[in-house]
Amino acid sequence: MPASKSVLDPASVRILDLLQENAEMSIADLAEATGLSASPCWRRINELKESGVIKGTVALVDAPSLGLAVNVFVQVSLKQQDRQSLDIFDAAIRTKPEIVECYLMTGEADYMLRVVVEDLSKFQALVVDFLTLIPCVANIRSSFALSQIKYTTALPTEHLRGKK
Repeated sequence: MPASKSVLDPASVRILDLLQENAEMSIADLAEATGLSASPCWRRINELKESGVIKGTVALVDAPSLGLAVNVFVQVSLKQQDRQSLDIFDAAIRTKPEIVECYLMTGEADYMLRVVVEDLSKFQALVVDFLTLIPCVANIRSSFALSQIKYTTALPTEHLRGKK
Protein backbone atom coordinates (compact mmCIF):
# COMPACT_ATOMS: atom_id res chain seq x y z
CA MET A 1 0.00 0.00 0.00
CA PRO A 2 1.64 3.27 -1.06
CA ALA A 3 1.90 5.97 1.54
CA SER A 4 -0.02 9.18 1.15
CA LYS A 5 1.99 12.17 0.02
CA SER A 6 1.47 13.80 3.43
CA VAL A 7 3.36 10.93 5.10
CA LEU A 8 6.39 11.37 2.85
CA ASP A 9 7.24 14.97 3.59
CA PRO A 10 10.94 15.89 3.89
CA ALA A 11 11.09 15.06 7.62
CA SER A 12 9.56 11.62 7.02
CA VAL A 13 12.00 10.94 4.18
CA ARG A 14 14.86 11.93 6.49
CA ILE A 15 13.50 9.57 9.15
CA LEU A 16 13.45 6.78 6.56
CA ASP A 17 17.04 7.50 5.55
CA LEU A 18 18.22 7.47 9.16
CA LEU A 19 16.33 4.30 10.07
CA GLN A 20 17.68 2.54 6.98
CA GLU A 21 21.18 3.35 8.23
CA ASN A 22 20.47 2.39 11.84
CA ALA A 23 17.07 1.04 12.89
CA GLU A 24 18.17 1.08 16.54
CA MET A 25 18.37 4.88 16.60
CA SER A 26 16.40 6.29 19.52
CA ILE A 27 13.37 8.51 19.01
CA ALA A 28 15.28 11.33 20.73
CA ASP A 29 18.20 11.02 18.29
CA LEU A 30 15.86 10.77 15.29
CA ALA A 31 13.94 13.81 16.47
CA GLU A 32 17.13 15.82 16.91
CA ALA A 33 18.45 14.80 13.48
CA THR A 34 15.19 15.77 11.77
CA GLY A 35 14.45 18.95 13.71
CA LEU A 36 11.27 17.53 15.20
CA SER A 37 10.31 17.04 18.82
CA ALA A 38 10.03 13.46 20.08
CA SER A 39 6.22 13.13 19.93
CA PRO A 40 5.80 14.22 16.28
CA CYS A 41 8.79 12.06 15.33
CA TRP A 42 7.26 9.03 17.04
CA ARG A 43 3.91 9.77 15.36
CA ARG A 44 5.55 9.92 11.90
CA ILE A 45 7.30 6.60 12.47
CA ASN A 46 3.97 5.03 13.43
CA GLU A 47 2.32 6.54 10.31
CA LEU A 48 5.11 5.08 8.17
CA LYS A 49 4.52 1.68 9.77
CA GLU A 50 0.73 1.84 9.50
CA SER A 51 0.88 2.91 5.85
CA GLY A 52 3.20 0.02 5.00
CA VAL A 53 6.20 2.17 4.08
CA ILE A 54 8.12 0.61 6.99
CA LYS A 55 7.41 -3.11 6.70
CA GLY A 56 9.42 -4.26 9.70
CA THR A 57 12.70 -4.03 11.56
CA VAL A 58 15.34 -6.75 11.31
CA ALA A 59 18.90 -7.48 12.33
CA LEU A 60 21.32 -7.73 9.40
CA VAL A 61 23.47 -10.79 9.96
CA ASP A 62 26.88 -11.36 8.37
CA ALA A 63 26.57 -14.57 6.28
CA PRO A 64 30.25 -15.62 6.53
CA SER A 65 30.03 -15.31 10.33
CA LEU A 66 27.40 -18.06 10.20
CA GLY A 67 29.51 -20.22 7.90
CA LEU A 68 27.42 -19.30 4.85
CA ALA A 69 30.26 -18.84 2.38
CA VAL A 70 28.55 -19.61 -0.95
CA ASN A 71 26.29 -17.07 -2.63
CA VAL A 72 24.69 -18.33 -5.86
CA PHE A 73 22.39 -16.69 -8.39
CA VAL A 74 20.17 -19.28 -10.04
CA GLN A 75 18.10 -18.77 -13.16
CA VAL A 76 15.17 -21.14 -13.48
CA SER A 77 13.04 -21.66 -16.57
CA LEU A 78 9.72 -23.44 -16.38
CA LYS A 79 8.30 -25.89 -18.93
CA GLN A 80 5.35 -23.55 -19.34
CA GLN A 81 4.36 -20.26 -17.77
CA ASP A 82 0.76 -20.97 -16.83
CA ARG A 83 -0.81 -19.99 -13.50
CA GLN A 84 -0.65 -23.54 -12.10
CA SER A 85 3.09 -23.90 -12.85
CA LEU A 86 3.85 -20.48 -11.37
CA ASP A 87 1.87 -21.31 -8.22
CA ILE A 88 3.58 -24.71 -7.81
CA PHE A 89 7.03 -23.17 -8.20
CA ASP A 90 6.27 -20.22 -5.91
CA ALA A 91 4.95 -22.50 -3.15
CA ALA A 92 7.95 -24.83 -3.37
CA ILE A 93 10.50 -21.99 -3.23
CA ARG A 94 8.90 -20.49 -0.11
CA THR A 95 9.75 -23.69 1.82
CA LYS A 96 13.54 -23.33 1.51
CA PRO A 97 15.25 -20.85 3.87
CA GLU A 98 18.50 -21.02 1.90
CA ILE A 99 16.67 -19.39 -1.01
CA VAL A 100 16.79 -15.86 0.37
CA GLU A 101 15.43 -14.04 -2.69
CA CYS A 102 13.21 -15.07 -5.59
CA TYR A 103 11.97 -12.92 -8.44
CA LEU A 104 9.63 -13.65 -11.33
CA MET A 105 11.53 -12.27 -14.31
CA THR A 106 11.21 -11.21 -17.91
CA GLY A 107 13.85 -12.35 -20.38
CA GLU A 108 15.48 -15.74 -20.86
CA ALA A 109 14.69 -17.24 -17.44
CA ASP A 110 11.37 -17.19 -15.63
CA TYR A 111 12.86 -16.82 -12.14
CA MET A 112 16.02 -15.48 -10.53
CA LEU A 113 16.93 -16.92 -7.14
CA ARG A 114 19.64 -15.96 -4.69
CA VAL A 115 20.80 -18.90 -2.65
CA VAL A 116 23.07 -18.70 0.40
CA VAL A 117 24.60 -21.98 1.65
CA GLU A 118 27.59 -23.31 3.55
CA ASP A 119 29.38 -25.05 0.70
CA LEU A 120 29.09 -26.56 -2.78
CA SER A 121 27.73 -29.87 -1.51
CA LYS A 122 24.80 -28.05 0.13
CA PHE A 123 24.13 -26.21 -3.12
CA GLN A 124 24.35 -29.46 -5.09
CA ALA A 125 21.82 -31.04 -2.73
CA LEU A 126 19.46 -28.10 -3.18
CA VAL A 127 19.65 -28.43 -6.95
CA VAL A 128 19.54 -32.23 -7.21
CA ASP A 129 17.20 -33.03 -4.32
CA PHE A 130 14.88 -30.05 -4.57
CA LEU A 131 14.92 -27.82 -7.66
CA THR A 132 15.08 -30.66 -10.20
CA LEU A 133 12.17 -32.38 -8.43
CA ILE A 134 9.76 -29.48 -8.92
CA PRO A 135 7.68 -30.89 -11.78
CA CYS A 136 7.36 -27.67 -13.79
CA VAL A 137 11.12 -26.86 -13.88
CA ALA A 138 12.67 -27.15 -17.33
CA ASN A 139 16.12 -25.56 -16.95
CA ILE A 140 18.44 -24.43 -14.15
CA ARG A 141 21.52 -22.22 -14.62
CA SER A 142 23.75 -21.10 -11.77
CA SER A 143 26.30 -18.33 -11.34
CA PHE A 144 28.51 -18.25 -8.26
CA ALA A 145 29.36 -14.90 -6.71
CA LEU A 146 33.12 -14.55 -6.29
CA SER A 147 32.94 -11.46 -4.07
CA GLN A 148 30.36 -8.97 -2.96
CA ILE A 149 31.12 -5.49 -4.27
CA LYS A 150 28.03 -3.74 -2.92
CA TYR A 151 25.20 -4.83 -0.70
CA THR A 152 22.60 -2.65 0.90
CA THR A 153 19.08 -3.03 2.15
CA ALA A 154 18.56 0.75 2.07
CA LEU A 155 16.26 1.92 -0.71
CA PRO A 156 17.02 5.18 -2.51
CA THR A 157 14.92 8.18 -1.45
CA GLU A 158 16.40 10.99 -3.56
CA HIS A 159 13.33 10.98 -5.85
CA LEU A 160 11.17 11.87 -2.84
CA ARG A 161 13.08 14.99 -1.85
CA GLY A 162 11.14 18.21 -2.16
CA LYS A 163 7.75 16.52 -2.52
CA LYS A 164 5.03 17.76 -0.19
